[in-house]
Amino acid sequence: MKKLVILGGGYGGLTVAKELLSKELPSDTVMILVDRMPYQGLKTEYYALAAGTVSDWDIRVQFPVDPRLILKYGEVVSVLPEQKEVRFANDETLSYDWLVIALGCVDRYHGIPGAEEFSHSIQTLSSTRKTYQNVNDIAPYGQVTIVGGGLSGVEVAAELRESRPDMNIRILDRGASILSPFPGKLQRYVRDWMLEHDIELRSHISLARLEGGMLYNQQEIIYTDMTIWTAGIQPSPIVQNLNLPKDAQGRLIINEYHQLPDYNDIFVVGDCAALPFSPSGQAAEAQGEQVAHVLQAIWKNETPRLGKIKLKGVLGSLGKKAGFGLMGKRTVMLGKVPRAIKSGVLWMSKRHFG
Repeated sequence: MKKLVILGGGYGGLTVAKELLSKELPSDTVMILVDRMPYQGLKTEYYALAAGTVSDWDIRVQFPVDPRLILKYGEVVSVLPEQKEVRFANDETLSYDWLVIALGCVDRYHGIPGAEEFSHSIQTLSSTRKTYQNVNDIAPYGQVTIVGGGLSGVEVAAELRESRPDMNIRILDRGASILSPFPGKLQRYVRDWMLEHDIELRSHISLARLEGGMLYNQQEIIYTDMTIWTAGIQPSPIVQNLNLPKDAQGRLIINEYHQLPDYNDIFVVGDCAALPFSPSGQAAEAQGEQVAHVLQAIWKNETPRLGKIKLKGVLGSLGKKAGFGLMGKRTVMLGKVPRAIKSGVLWMSKRHFG
């Protein structure tokens, strides 16, 4: 039997599996989905789990149950393209005929001493659970500092305010404003919301190191009871260790069919792939759909025909009652409507509707 192995059951990997299960797999091919957990964690909602406004049960999606899909649980330690093998921490090596790398990302600490050791993460379900526990243990009127004023940092801060009205919350960002890639109108709306809800915003922060509850902004010491890190991502260490062409962010260079140019049996989706737009669950799902199409074409000895991936936009939440969105490059949405749309997207994701 030939084997299609999918590493990672997140937005991209699970989309590949679901798309192929909606079609007919070749009778001589088996599909194997590899993940640490027996379900997908909806990563775009981890900010709410960290704040304690949802349980992890609320952001789980069960993997499909289908005789054509084998679920394998384990910790991947390396991919060997020449040998066409995947190696695990405590299991036998797995060979493949086709491989989809959809292993997601980890935090990027920018070489700042103490950043990894003295901050908390929301990059995995396990690390987010630990972050929530630490948030829960903060004494009344304690200080939480969020490093990074991008989408994740803003959503964590807003959700923490809803969860803990007593808590002191601040966002540190190295730029001039939170959400700096977004239009000015959207930035101003979110800044005003933050200030109205007593969330401290500090810009032009350049951290030199972290030591326990002390963050060193060059010579200034910023004191905190807890630090949450949302200041950048990088591909999975499995991808980092591959000696293959990558972009400036360390993501693997792929061709128009989402394959590695030197290994056409390997596809790369999501945060591990060099794409012309920022990493997101939406982009990973769009890639996953196209990878499934390419595999179908390969199995039928046809030439794949792919259109250009077009993303619908970005949605963000400010607690459960307000939000913001950017549709296309210019259309800004503010207030209750984008928050309602985001809730609808989550509802569909939990029910396998994309």
